Amino acid sequence: MPVISLPLDFNEEDLYVDLRATFGHPLYLKCEGFNFAGSIKLKAATEMVAAAERDGVLTPGATLVESSSGNLGVALSIIAASKGYGFLCVTDARCNLSARRTMEALGSQVHVITEPDAGQGFLGARIDYVRNLTASDDRYVWLDQFTSPDNWKAHYRSTAPAIARQFPRLDVLFVGAGTTGTLMGCARYFRTWHRPVHVVAVDSVGSVSFEGAPGRRMIPGLGTSVPPHLLDTSYVDEVVRVEETDTIRTCHRLAGRGFLFGGSTGTVVSGATAWLSRHHPHRLTAVAIAPDLGERYLDTVYRNTWLRDAYGEDLLATDGLAAARSA
Repeated sequence: MPVISLPLDFNEEDLYVDLRATFGHPLYLKCEGFNFAGSIKLKAATEMVAAAERDGVLTPGATLVESSSGNLGVALSIIAASKGYGFLCVTDARCNLSARRTMEALGSQVHVITEPDAGQGFLGARIDYVRNLTASDDRYVWLDQFTSPDNWKAHYRSTAPAIARQFPRLDVLFVGAGTTGTLMGCARYFRTWHRPVHVVAVDSVGSVSFEGAPGRRMIPGLGTSVPPHLLDTSYVDEVVRVEETDTIRTCHRLAGRGFLFGGSTGTVVSGATAWLSRHHPHRLTAVAIAPDLGERYLDTVYRNTWLRDAYGEDLLATDGLAAARSA
């Protein structure tokens, strides 16, 4: 029985779901949401805070500030509360209400950006706000998940080795692309491994991460309106782009089997199963990384009124979510 003193001391690393019965493809889903932050972002948050403390940038009484669409904000809220720091999360209207309430319950402040930057969308506007704030007030410490190498190092040191231990014959790995911290950490690790692993990045349609055309994106987590600073495409073997409607169908199909996952996970699984359907999956050992669980999406991805308003009535029709639930 584990006994802990700090919330960041617990993180289930070795839980996988075999999705063969649900999707008909041999795919193992690495579940990263079983910690007190509810997502994989606890790893990056822990690594970045520890590095800032070691470097003397983060000192007692300081207030952290970060741009986040939700999950990293919750992770930093937990760390800040447990260590005695202040925390201000700069987000936008796409941040799930439950994530905002969780951060506030943990004592953090949340600032919501309401107008996107003309050229770089909401993310650009969020980053501008943080940059101006830290330039004008030295009480704020910006970890900057979008440029910090400690973001990807967290996954080089923990996520990828954990997968390698469980799957020494791994052939293909599917990783969602947001800041690309998880993607870069895992891709760098497996590039130096003893056998080749095909790394597939999964991105949202409307994201510009891999030179895609910018477009509307309603589900936070994956994708970006600003090219990721951490991304080095030489480590990525292939890119799969997923429509948000397919993300939603996949989430509901998983829920129909009793697995309530988040939007980021739905995107990764949708991209992975689409890729596997075009190849020879029964000869492959394939793993996908599930960044989060589904509770924070109850008011969006799992709420019919939100889906109708965001995507129209067709998504809820027989060939939409009803089919997903009965599949």
